[in-house]
Amino acid sequence: MKEITYLEAIKEALDEEMARDPSVFILGEDVGVYGGAFRVTEGLIEKYGEWRVLDTPLAESGFTGAAIGAALMGMRPVVEMQFADFISCAFDQLVNVAAKNHYRWGAATPIVVRAPFGGNIHGGPFHSQCIEGFFSNVPGLKIVAPSTAYDAKGLLKAAIRDNDPVIYCEHKYLYRRVKDSVPEEDYVVPIGKARVALEGKDVSIITYGAMVHTALEAAQTLGGNGISCEIIDLRTLLPLDKKAIFNTVKKTSKVVVLHEQTKTGGIGAEVSAIISENCFGYLDGPIIRVAAPDTPVPYSAQMEEVFIPQTKDVIDAVEKLMRY
Repeated sequence: MKEITYLEAIKEALDEEMARDPSVFILGEDVGVYGGAFRVTEGLIEKYGEWRVLDTPLAESGFTGAAIGAALMGMRPVVEMQFADFISCAFDQLVNVAAKNHYRWGAATPIVVRAPFGGNIHGGPFHSQCIEGFFSNVPGLKIVAPSTAYDAKGLLKAAIRDNDPVIYCEHKYLYRRVKDSVPEEDYVVPIGKARVALEGKDVSIITYGAMVHTALEAAQTLGGNGISCEIIDLRTLLPLDKKAIFNTVKKTSKVVVLHEQTKTGGIGAEVSAIISENCFGYLDGPIIRVAAPDTPVPYSAQMEEVFIPQTKDVIDAVEKLMRY
């Protein structure tokens, strides 16, 4: 085992998959000579050359379309959106082309779209959005969102090897703030499997991405007050691991769903709906969603802190639910 950061885990996954499979290549804005806006791809162009680490124009729809075409010809492209916000420019290519190729004629489309998402970096409304909800009702797509370095590496490897298009949501705030141990040998984290980030018995907090760490902080404080929290890290947002969700609901009977994306129509709404449909009889209180308000992400540091769910918000929600 070795200890690496979340960012290093992503870089290692790219490097190892490119070495393992010559059909894997990277394309996007500034991914080559510059090494990526966040330095994730730094050094890869020197190692693999400019035909496998392609600098593209500022044209997300264009280079995403090119990647889809390459995937249909047997390549395994990894597209980097410099910021996840700009994925909207490639919405048509992802939703109306990549996601439907298998349904149309059984064609594999092994494209990965790396989408640096989320706030807490004071990037404002155009560089801090959570985009996972936009794609969560599109059949044919898969969406993953790792919260640890271990999962960041293992999920990216799994995504690159998958024959379906995968949107890989990597949280910018975690790049250099999260570090943990990963194996030296090759491994993957299966797409579609959640993990229990913390065992508990009184209330379940279902979450993903950077909010896993917020939930863990809240659970530590709540534990000192005699409230035992179980934290489920979804890891994959499409398809959801329903079995893991149902198991934790049946165990605790109280549920808080936490995410950084705005509240209306977010992943939390779908999680709440499937719990209500399938586990209503096990609930001992309402499902509480803790999420960002329905506004653009503020630029001001003080306002952004109010916008993004904080540890206190989670504590307040759990305590309210425990009083129900």
